[in-house]
Amino acid sequence: MQRVIISGIGVEIPEASITNEELVASYNAWVDAENAQRAQRGQDLLAKSDADFIVHASGIRTRHVVEREGILDPTRMAPRIPERPDEEVSVEAEFGIASARKALAHAGVEPADVDLIICSASHHQRPYPALAIEMQEAMGTQGAGFDMGLGCSSAAAGLHVAVNLVRSGAQKRVLVSTPEVITGHLNFRDRQTHFIFGDASASMVVEAIGDDETRPGCFEVLDTRLWTQLSSNIRTNLGYLTRTAQADPYMIDLEGNMIRQVGNKVFKDVTVAGHRFIVGFLAEHGQTPDDIRRFWLHQANARMNAMILKLAFGHEVGHDRAPMVLERLGNTAGAGAVIAMQENHADMKPGDYGLLCAFGAGYSIGGALLRMM
Repeated sequence: MQRVIISGIGVEIPEASITNEELVASYNAWVDAENAQRAQRGQDLLAKSDADFIVHASGIRTRHVVEREGILDPTRMAPRIPERPDEEVSVEAEFGIASARKALAHAGVEPADVDLIICSASHHQRPYPALAIEMQEAMGTQGAGFDMGLGCSSAAAGLHVAVNLVRSGAQKRVLVSTPEVITGHLNFRDRQTHFIFGDASASMVVEAIGDDETRPGCFEVLDTRLWTQLSSNIRTNLGYLTRTAQADPYMIDLEGNMIRQVGNKVFKDVTVAGHRFIVGFLAEHGQTPDDIRRFWLHQANARMNAMILKLAFGHEVGHDRAPMVLERLGNTAGAGAVIAMQENHADMKPGDYGLLCAFGAGYSIGGALLRMM
């Protein structure tokens, strides 16, 4: 069994951003128009959103998006992303390639040195051809590519698969890419979720090294772990069969089929499960949270992360121990924990331990115990 390292990390953040205030103004304008119709029909009125409440509930102030146009239009409330011809690189594959090239440059390797691409994201633009194969063709990597997903644990799940393929000798060098164009799947008319997500792409290069080899500045992957348990508290039902339930199968009713979640239940369940996962995973290696120099946790909710760590440590920990990028980026789904790692690791010393841990729909949790070389 070979030693495995993360030799390169790359991140791509879209330039365009949206503040809470902009998002709330758009949502509330739609609510005003919708409530006028509901009042005439004798239906319950919708509650408005509030920028300060968003910060209190989630810690999010802004989010970056692949495309702003359309999202803030109360008559549309969805990004306007033009369809591309089949012969052009698709939007999500292009997004994945952007962070992948940065990861390869960071690792100091060429695309031809990669023998597998895993595109692991919470949402994929299409089922097939696999986005990973499209990335393979556009970048000139070797071997194969396939797509996978595990909600917001997708990058950690992709890393788990890649590490074990490389460790066993089945692959030499694997590129794990997590392009999250999640605003394309988001219901901006849902008060529970309209403010949560932002777009981002993150990639990692995973490869083997010799028994006596060292690679300063890289992370050795000591172990990875996955955990899942069925819950519908975070769910999307949009898929192949959606149209078959419609009176007119050529007119799909998206309401209720896009992302939805029961926020208070998710907070409670994931806080407990995340704490247990982290403590148990570390215990398997004879470690406690105090042995870990840095935690890169899923960037979904600042209060949730604070609670998980307080349960683990017995006291509150700050940004230096568990850095957050949520405030300015929002929940970037599978990419978030990797972005936190990419932005907050350069000060770590050889021998320092780090824990990458993401949690999300499923429920699902994925973790990787790392050591700075």
